[in-house]
Amino acid sequence: MKKLYTPIPALLLISMLLLSSACTRIGTGEVGLRINFDKTTDPAERLPGTFNQTVIGDILTFKIQDVAVAVDNMTPLASDNSTIKDFDMTVVYNINPTAVSELWTTKNRTFHGISEKDILLMQNYVALSARNAAYKVARGYESLKMADNRPLIEQQIRENIIKTLTEEKLADKITVSQIQVRAITPADIIVNSANELVRAQNELKTKEVEVQTAKKEAERIAALNANAGAIGYMNAMANLKIAEGVANGKVNTIVVPFDFRGIVNAK
Repeated sequence: MKKLYTPIPALLLISMLLLSSACTRIGTGEVGLRINFDKTTDPAERLPGTFNQTVIGDILTFKIQDVAVAVDNMTPLASDNSTIKDFDMTVVYNINPTAVSELWTTKNRTFHGISEKDILLMQNYVALSARNAAYKVARGYESLKMADNRPLIEQQIRENIIKTLTEEKLADKITVSQIQVRAITPADIIVNSANELVRAQNELKTKEVEVQTAKKEAERIAALNANAGAIGYMNAMANLKIAEGVANGKVNTIVVPFDFRGIVNAK
């Protein structure tokens, strides 16, 4: 027997397509909030993996995991009162999923950032806190020593941001996971002064070596002058040995006096 299939009514099919296209799925690392038709915000967070209809009202999505904030072109003052030419860093933070509704509805909109379709909760606030922390920490280091102390500076900046979050009662809502200082460039005048200092130090070392060499040479000459008699005795002994060798026929070498000037008036 041939099996019969009941066609789906066109209206029902259209309704299904509309419903499927009018849904927003919350992705991994995101949290959603429903905006009702009367523009009010539903306080219940929509978690990753859920589908939410948008036929009536809308769904706002918020990226809450590993949000990166670039804080660039800072010019903090170092402990030697020189201004750093460029100081750049990146802050990575996370938002507590259960705090999304509270942060969105109670905090000023200027505290948040936008990235494509996602709202980055508290991005601007974290950036400002990080900038203030960087200026404060940089004041404790000489400009030329900052690069060598980069890991410690990163740690101290993170601690300062956490302190600010704690004071603002946000420590349980925002977690700063990483600080990465990407660039520390001292002022040109500081770099030039450091290079001049190194050059002067190298020249001083060269002169010190020259002085030591001259001193040793002077000591050597003084020692030779002090032992002039011993040197004459050694020369006499050497001549005696040569004479004995010639007398015994052991030397087949013509011995010429050191003051020999050639044969003259020879016939």
